[in-house]
Amino acid sequence: MSKQKTAYTCAECGATSPKWQGQCPGCGAWNTLSETLLEKPGGKRFQSLAPVARLQQLSEIEARETERIPTGISEFDRALGGGLVPGGVVLIGGDPGIGKSTLLLQALAGLSERLPALYVSGEESGEQVALRARRLGLEASRMKLLAEINLENILAILQSEKPQVAVIDSIQTLWSEQLSSAPGSVAQVRECAAQLTRLAKQMGVTVILVGHVTKEGALAGPRVLEHIVDTVLYFEGDTHSSFRLIRAFKNRFGAINELGVFAMTEKGLKGVSNPSALFLSGHGRHVPGTCILVTQEGTRPLLVEIQALVDQAHGNPRRLTVGLDSQRLAMLLAVLHRHAGIVCFDQDVFVNAVGGVRISEPAADLSVLLSIVSSLKNKALPSKLVVFGEVGLAGEIRPAPRGQERLKEAAKLGFTHALVPAANCPRQAIAGMTVIGVSRIEEAVEKLRAIDES
Repeated sequence: MSKQKTAYTCAECGATSPKWQGQCPGCGAWNTLSETLLEKPGGKRFQSLAPVARLQQLSEIEARETERIPTGISEFDRALGGGLVPGGVVLIGGDPGIGKSTLLLQALAGLSERLPALYVSGEESGEQVALRARRLGLEASRMKLLAEINLENILAILQSEKPQVAVIDSIQTLWSEQLSSAPGSVAQVRECAAQLTRLAKQMGVTVILVGHVTKEGALAGPRVLEHIVDTVLYFEGDTHSSFRLIRAFKNRFGAINELGVFAMTEKGLKGVSNPSALFLSGHGRHVPGTCILVTQEGTRPLLVEIQALVDQAHGNPRRLTVGLDSQRLAMLLAVLHRHAGIVCFDQDVFVNAVGGVRISEPAADLSVLLSIVSSLKNKALPSKLVVFGEVGLAGEIRPAPRGQERLKEAAKLGFTHALVPAANCPRQAIAGMTVIGVSRIEEAVEKLRAIDES
């Protein structure tokens, strides 16, 4: 019996090497090569279902808007950009127990009442899935279930049943007979995802893949997995909390950075129609170190409470953030010292975004600095004040996109004052709100004192 040959495959780019190396020869990443078995000789590849493609001119191709398939879960549809696209491939990842399978089972149960739907379970038996559906109170009498991990069998069922929507839970459990490596290996994940994507495009089936994540929070498997699919969604949130966030990081059919907010209940995940109320659950308390930020997540403005705690350092001062960029915090503290004369070099600084939301846009800079000033001086900010704006290294405050929408959302929730970049001041007054424009960080601190005195 001949010995099986092995190679070393990069988890980032999929490049192979005959021997192990510390650095990938393809992409240059370090410590990403893992040993995999090579493909069996003489294996047959998946046969194409479509005729041979012909050469076309771009002007001859008729571009038509594809009608989306609503899942019946509004927050899920928002993250998808309006619903599922026929022939699209969606990859959804998240920590174990975050609610991926629960959400997809809920969505597929509702879709099965309107169109053919198939749930492929590679991690649970049919009895376990049925027990979960009963516990969630789902009416899924028309939904078809397949407990299988063999790729060839799954492809055969998809070709014969021709469902409009299929869920694969999960891609890391599948294996193909054409490869000798174990399920979950780089080669298996790449091959199974490629074959399912090819079938989805040729048959017009919407395929939703569930992906595992590593301890660093990235999707397990080769990086090419995220390039193959059309949409990449991530579940965020603390498993000890009842709230979940689903965010789009890639979407060929819609906007990225869209955010869906859910609450985990006994009957599954329920959409939160007003997430600002969730993130502002404790803003009524008049305490130092809190500031209300109006951030923009995709097309939705959200009001989030930023909390800061500044305390005397014992030893080396610490800088810690939760939900914000820690490196940007160090830069903002330097700007605060240089241009506003407020010193924090001997203080521990801790900043937190309430509700488990992650904020990446620079428009949070001004609210972070004002919450730090409030905690340092032990003086609470006005309870009906909202703040947003980007702070530059020269101390200038730059405008944030969609400033009008942010202010209108804050006014709708009852806020009466706003401290914003001067360029974001509205041309027409907003009913019930006083908008104060500032152009520099030291000016913002002075305006804040004026608001307190008034």
